[in-house]
Amino acid sequence: MANTTELSDRQRTIADFRFSIVADLVFSHLEKTELAKLIALKASQTWDIPFSRKKSITASCIRKWLQAFRACGKDGLVPKLRKDAGRCKVLSDTEKELIVQLLEKKPELCASTAVRMLEREGKLCKNISRSSLSRFLRSNGLGRAERRKSPVLEQVEPFAFQEPLECVQVDDMHSFAVPDHKGKLRKVILIAFLDDATRRVVYAHASFSENALEFERGIRSILATHGRIRQIYTDNGSTFIAEQTRIILASLGIRLVHSRPGIPKGRGKIERFFRTLRMQFEAALDPDTVSSIADYDQRLHTWLEREYHRTPHSGLGGKTPLEAWISGTKYIIRMEPGINLDEVFCHQYVRRVANDATVSLEGTQYEVPSVLIKEKVTLLTNPQAQVPSVRIVFDGKDYGTARRVDEYANARSRRMMADSEPAQASLRLSSAINPGDTL
Repeated sequence: MANTTELSDRQRTIADFRFSIVADLVFSHLEKTELAKLIALKASQTWDIPFSRKKSITASCIRKWLQAFRACGKDGLVPKLRKDAGRCKVLSDTEKELIVQLLEKKPELCASTAVRMLEREGKLCKNISRSSLSRFLRSNGLGRAERRKSPVLEQVEPFAFQEPLECVQVDDMHSFAVPDHKGKLRKVILIAFLDDATRRVVYAHASFSENALEFERGIRSILATHGRIRQIYTDNGSTFIAEQTRIILASLGIRLVHSRPGIPKGRGKIERFFRTLRMQFEAALDPDTVSSIADYDQRLHTWLEREYHRTPHSGLGGKTPLEAWISGTKYIIRMEPGINLDEVFCHQYVRRVANDATVSLEGTQYEVPSVLIKEKVTLLTNPQAQVPSVRIVFDGKDYGTARRVDEYANARSRRMMADSEPAQASLRLSSAINPGDTL
């Protein structure tokens, strides 16, 4: 079965239902005629089909599921997601933006009513079906259920910062699937760092995973290329609450502020950026032409530098994010030359040294100096390095790099010593006997 973390609940439920239909067909030893009768019997019955109003399944559909299971196992029963899901090709970006703005302003308004209002005002010239409109709104988090929740959320006062890197908003966005290095389609996960004062995207990177290392990699890149961040504002996702990240930010004096659970409005700027990205960058992109994660990342950065950063922003008084950034560069605080970011972004682990002068780190044994036996030492390793090493620190003193235990070499060394013992014993005996003596 495909990685369950990469499947939605909808996909998983549908795959389980399809398996329940063909399971007894797969594991039976029926002749072709008997198998055809059993398939026809299933086709004549009524079923509660998940996420569908239909109550029956055709015989040809059952045969197709059976063939897919025999070829690929349960993976073959997983419904394929449309790569253009949620993308409305009927409306232009401007028309989409008008619909979104009206529904955000009046969340109690029915979506079809909002469309008719815009049509009467002459702002919407193309007809859009109810199903297309519904898919478009759901993909942008503006379904009826989401809009109904908005009035009961706690009111959050708007805030704004004046200087670049005074506050950086961070979040992840899940996108469509692209091929990995093995050709398997995997979902793109984009992490973006948005400067609150200028709306400039100071770091963005697409990958197939969301974890604390991606978060730390973005922070390090901004510090090295732009300057000191004074505050990071994000949600409470697992990517942004790792203990090692907190230690690193505390050592740099960077505040890490989390929005309150259930109140996403405080992250409105980064959410608005992701919506712009979907409506302008991804809507104009044919997913079938994206060959890899690197290709997606390169196209994204081209769009950022050529279009997004050079487009006037209403929240900046008509300035572009690039103009706002350049005008505020005098307020950017550069990183102190004496700070070694490779050292700062090392992860720290406390371990007690065993009697054989070894410590264990993430399932790997390392040898340390024997003078540290039974002592609690601090292990420092930089997971972002191409070849991570483990340094040993005890009582403020650096004891060098720990050496990975080579169990095979140790075992071979012991065998060689054991094999040489008889020869050494014979040599000692012969040297102890005087050549003139007789036995």
